[in-house]
Amino acid sequence: MQNQAKIIALRQSLAHTIVGQTALLDRLVIALLCGGHVLLEGLPGLAKTTAVKALAGAVHARFQRIQFTPDLLPGDLTGSDIYNPQQGSFCFVEGPLFHEIILADEINRAPAKVQSALLEAMQEHQITVGGVTRALPPLFMVMATQNPLEQAGTYPLPEAQLDRFLLHVELDYPDAEDELRILQRDRAGAANPPTPPRMAVAEVLAARAEVEQMHLDSALERYIVTLVGATRQLGRWLPQYADMLEVGASPRASLAIARAACGHAYLRGRDYVSPDDIHAIAPDCLRHRIILSFNARMEKVSRNALIAALLDAVPVP
Repeated sequence: MQNQAKIIALRQSLAHTIVGQTALLDRLVIALLCGGHVLLEGLPGLAKTTAVKALAGAVHARFQRIQFTPDLLPGDLTGSDIYNPQQGSFCFVEGPLFHEIILADEINRAPAKVQSALLEAMQEHQITVGGVTRALPPLFMVMATQNPLEQAGTYPLPEAQLDRFLLHVELDYPDAEDELRILQRDRAGAANPPTPPRMAVAEVLAARAEVEQMHLDSALERYIVTLVGATRQLGRWLPQYADMLEVGASPRASLAIARAACGHAYLRGRDYVSPDDIHAIAPDCLRHRIILSFNARMEKVSRNALIAALLDAVPVP
């Protein structure tokens, strides 16, 4: 675990840039460790964009912010073949997706064709333009934001695309003490100080390899599979919620929980996964992979409430 101390130091440096939002910073670093994508959902002003920029600033990686709008075209992301009249031929000009860390701001404002182009990049780590497939950088990851309330001019993300996000993080307002610190820092003229680069891309990739070697006991593997399977058989575990889910989580959720739990344990200085790691990360891995039924929406039963109830109902080994 040669790079573990560097990752922990990187996480601590982010806390000097972002006041509060501990869970958000942990999830961003976990996604970096696992090579996964993150969907950040929260109201404006909760430091979503600032946190992603701070993470990108802490790594010697190419960063690109993309503002998603309804008039965006797939070529605006992927790049396109441009005709060169001097040479009399076409040449490919890379789009912003060829950077290593992508901030997809207000991702749900882009139409279906743009989401389709992004889906290939997120799943296959490649882009196809003009029949030619080009690989993206090994570190490539998408950190997307969306506003949960403002729906005018937005397009709901397809379920297939949501499933490609390793984590779906919901943000809430900071507590009074954190908000006071934010105010005092802003008045002192020290709002959001830049995070000094701490890790090279090669070191991050080496840390990812170490996360893949984390010990995950077979009993915990079975526990993860049982937990995800419980979302498809809700009535068996929670009879009172038997008709509350229309669709349960796919096997990709099991993979996501296992990867993220390893990242969570690594970030805490361990070389093994405990049940606490699974409990901490499972809601963010399951939230976007289950679909509430009509009855659940009518009775105002939330996905978070169902996941919490399942975590209590499924016995821990």
